[in-house]
Amino acid sequence: MLRSRLVLAFLALAAVAASAQVEPRPDPVLAGPMLADVTHRSAAIWVQTTTSPAAVQVSYVLTRTAEGDIPRLAAVVTPPVQTAPDGTATVRLFGLEPGATYAYNLVVDGQEVPRSYPTEIHAQPLWQYRTDPPAFTVAIGSCDYRNDTPYDRPGTPYGGDVGIFEVIRAQQPDAMLWLGDNVYLREVDWWSVGGIDYRYTESRREPALQALLAAAPHYATWDDHDYGPNDSDRSYVLKDATLAAFQRFWPNPTYGLADVPGVFTQFQWGDAEFFLLDDRYHRAPNDAPPSEQTILGAAQRQWLLDALTSSRAPFKVVAFGGQFLNPAEVYETYANVAPAERQLLLDEIAARRIDGVVFLSGDRHHAELNRLERPGTYPLYEFTSSALTAGAATPRETNPLRVDGTLVAGQRNFGTLAFTGPRTDRTLTMRAFSAEGEPLWEHAVRAVDLKTPDE
Repeated sequence: MLRSRLVLAFLALAAVAASAQVEPRPDPVLAGPMLADVTHRSAAIWVQTTTSPAAVQVSYVLTRTAEGDIPRLAAVVTPPVQTAPDGTATVRLFGLEPGATYAYNLVVDGQEVPRSYPTEIHAQPLWQYRTDPPAFTVAIGSCDYRNDTPYDRPGTPYGGDVGIFEVIRAQQPDAMLWLGDNVYLREVDWWSVGGIDYRYTESRREPALQALLAAAPHYATWDDHDYGPNDSDRSYVLKDATLAAFQRFWPNPTYGLADVPGVFTQFQWGDAEFFLLDDRYHRAPNDAPPSEQTILGAAQRQWLLDALTSSRAPFKVVAFGGQFLNPAEVYETYANVAPAERQLLLDEIAARRIDGVVFLSGDRHHAELNRLERPGTYPLYEFTSSALTAGAATPRETNPLRVDGTLVAGQRNFGTLAFTGPRTDRTLTMRAFSAEGEPLWEHAVRAVDLKTPDE
């Protein structure tokens, strides 16, 4: 009898142990992985874990070489990176081969946590001095509002269908550029560091967003809503807290300069260069006296002009949070807030004979393409892309620079920039899409048509 009882007890313990073994481990990943800052030989992978501290690593393996070969190599595991108190961590890889493809998995506290969607890195190809530049596409968008009922305004929810993120992923962009208002801080958020961290986390953890985050490298700048209160400026007392949050959640190549804080940065994809500007940290109040009116501040403005002057890219894409070219004096257009600085930038681009400048912007909750004719030189274009999930709007102003047929009003949307053609005749095709992926308009411009005429 005693022996039978011992056997039954042993079997019961074995059953408990077996059930414990098959019980799934809770997912330690709250958001991510997000791919960012991919170059010829390096990449950044961001993640936010459910608890902190945690040790985050990346296990990656070469799956296809630039020549198309499929090797059989062991995986490489990076050294561990400790998460910040909010669970965020960025693992930066180096040693990739140009043009190669790598599969990767997150490793959290020593255990791999594979995702249900593809997680791959496509290193930029080394085409310089070898071949024509590659064809590539960059997705763009702005104004991503996540509903949070207890803290939203009463009435109809402002945020829309998050299915747009899967639609963007289906476009298979090589990279994605977020043009500001990527997070919407609320009244309950922007007066505390905890509120800022809460809102950034709530926005990033959206389930529908996760596959897109992993599908292509992401780059970002900000506007007022992910910086602080509506229409906020350099006087916002917690601007260093939102700058710190931005740096934790967006692994851009750089943030400002050593002696000039902010989120402005620069990166290259293919043969195009992108200049992401900070229109908040150094901005004077919108009602400042004319002598003080600035959006960029003197140091950032000088950096931009010098960087554009130094660039040899056929397309130099300059991204603002708000509209730059639109001459209507409404809301926070550059013409309404800092007209003298806007004109200074236009004059300097002309005087320095800078070729290939194209502007991007968000903010306005509608999409359009603006074209500014400039006597004696090439026209300037600005592609405004807005909104991803925030409420769509219809502009009230008359905009004489709007290209006919490009206004997208009253519906959510996103855009793409497609760069194609041989090195000596590159073309940029700008396209706008509905939230369902329906093509709305497209406009192509050749690099040879964005050149300053010979003197």
